[in-house]
Amino acid sequence: MAKIWSIGVFCGSASGVSPAYAANARKVGDAIARKGARLVYGGGDVGLMAASAMAALDAGGPVLGVIPEFMISREGLLENAETRIVTTMSSRKNILIAESDGFLILPGGVGTLEEIFDVLSRNRLGLQKKPVAFLNVDGFWDPLFKLMRKTEDEGFTPQGFSDGVLVESDPETAVRHLMEALDRGDGEFTAGEKVSF
Repeated sequence: MAKIWSIGVFCGSASGVSPAYAANARKVGDAIARKGARLVYGGGDVGLMAASAMAALDAGGPVLGVIPEFMISREGLLENAETRIVTTMSSRKNILIAESDGFLILPGGVGTLEEIFDVLSRNRLGLQKKPVAFLNVDGFWDPLFKLMRKTEDEGFTPQGFSDGVLVESDPETAVRHLMEALDRGDGEFTAGEKVSF
């Protein structure tokens, strides 16, 4: 029997200004479920997090939510999802990363940025080799990519580091390439899939 992959979805606990953010989050959740994968997320019932998780549940896919107890009163819990309640934000993030085989990053705020840099740093240090894909809705992540290129140009990040990250604007294509990277077992995207920062 084939392994059921788990895709960590990092995104905002708010919906953002543009309706395109939530629409794409729903498409991501639906695509992950239709690929037979489990969606792993921050456990709340708000924002883009909930939009992606609810879409996965609606499509019949498994969902794991991880949330600190103190945040339940702010973000709620999503019915029908497996939920793990933890004590700290750090333990939440560590479980999200450990339970995920690869990551799909949607628009989000400072919490999402923290998750991004933790995952990228772990990959860079060889602590894990898990594929990372950005869903770049309406160019949302372009300023981050510009900063990442700057860190490479100035010698703080190894040249070519960004080549191992997929940047995609279509949810279904992003999920498909992420699943293909996992199926190959090398944690990397092929030359045709890679889109450098």
